[in-house]
Amino acid sequence: MTSHSINRLAHDDHDFDVRLEAILERSEGNDPAIEGRVREIIAGVRERGDDALLEYTNRYDRRQAQLADLTIPQAALTAALDGLDAELRAALQDAADRVRRYHEKQVQQSWRYVDDDGIELGQQVTPLDRAGVYVPGGKAAYPSSVLMNVIPARVAGVGEVVMVVPTPDDQRNPLVLAAAAIAGVDRVFAIGGAQAVAALAYGTELVPRVDKIVGPGNAYVAMAKRLVFGRVGIDMIAGPSEVLIVADASADPDWVAMDLFAQAEHDELASAILITADADFAERVAASIERLLPEMERAEIIATALRDNGAIVTVADADAAAALVNRMAPEHLELALADPEAFLPRVRHAGAIFLGHYSAESLGDYCAGPNHVLPTSRTARFSSPLGVYDFQKRSSIIGCNAAGADKLAQTASVLARGEGLTAHARSAEYRRKP
Repeated sequence: MTSHSINRLAHDDHDFDVRLEAILERSEGNDPAIEGRVREIIAGVRERGDDALLEYTNRYDRRQAQLADLTIPQAALTAALDGLDAELRAALQDAADRVRRYHEKQVQQSWRYVDDDGIELGQQVTPLDRAGVYVPGGKAAYPSSVLMNVIPARVAGVGEVVMVVPTPDDQRNPLVLAAAAIAGVDRVFAIGGAQAVAALAYGTELVPRVDKIVGPGNAYVAMAKRLVFGRVGIDMIAGPSEVLIVADASADPDWVAMDLFAQAEHDELASAILITADADFAERVAASIERLLPEMERAEIIATALRDNGAIVTVADADAAAALVNRMAPEHLELALADPEAFLPRVRHAGAIFLGHYSAESLGDYCAGPNHVLPTSRTARFSSPLGVYDFQKRSSIIGCNAAGADKLAQTASVLARGEGLTAHARSAEYRRKP
């Protein structure tokens, strides 16, 4: 790796804005060819149901399955859990317990009050009837994704949680199935891709229709979620993963370099950026990157991500750093500072914030407790992490007695007639006192 393999930017460079935007504007996967193919798959599942689902599964996952093979029974989940190495099972259970405890704090409660006119008002909170969780399959195993998506749904009180996971070449990942057992999944289907999303959204004889689909996937899965949104709810359209680190000279440059690597090793589109007001520290981190990168198993992926989407940015002071943080609205924000609490109030936009030198982003990925399903591509400006609230709905409650209806009708009648909606006005006026 050469000294030019990670971008170096200074906030006062004349072309700073252009160069930064070039780094931040990564592919969002809106390939017209992908969209066209996904539309075909969705239409096939809608029209032909299980026949299409089985056909696409066998074609894209290189299987020769029968319809019955698409269901993974609860006994298989239990067997996978029982077959885990004791240390691995304990780690998975500890992560699940931490995630559950954190999300229990998020549960919203129903409430009511009576105003001065005797009108009862409130909000009723109810869980979704059925949620669908997509879990990536194949070469990679993502048991943490199972925990992060299923446990908030269970805490929210969702009636049924349905999980789909592709099993290419008929390979089932026991760690994913074990996580499903721990998290409390009700039904699991060995399907993936756009066809799995379509089945969850529209339902087939085998796969029940859900109310919301959550969970990460490839470009085809993301496109399918985008296209079925409205028929069902979705969590978000997630882009490539990203970390932004704000650090000062109190940080260990090797730690910072490795935290950048941890994000960059996801894939070539991952973004890993450091902001510092200390030019000497910036040089020390650059040197750590040069020295440590050859040791990494995924060095080639990391190098590509750092070259295309990574940067070390030097700024004048903490104010400039904070302005950049809020402009970037990162998925993960590490505050590797001597006093992170002093910087925290400046942060308005970030998916997850990690305070201090010991709070590595990777801890949040697996077991700290907060959800690792986070807004990417600067959507933290208006979006939040996945949580219990994504699996609960809120219904407004309005209860009027005769006196309250008479009071409200005075206002409603005037406003309705002002809008030219006389039926609205008369409906309210019928409730007026004679």
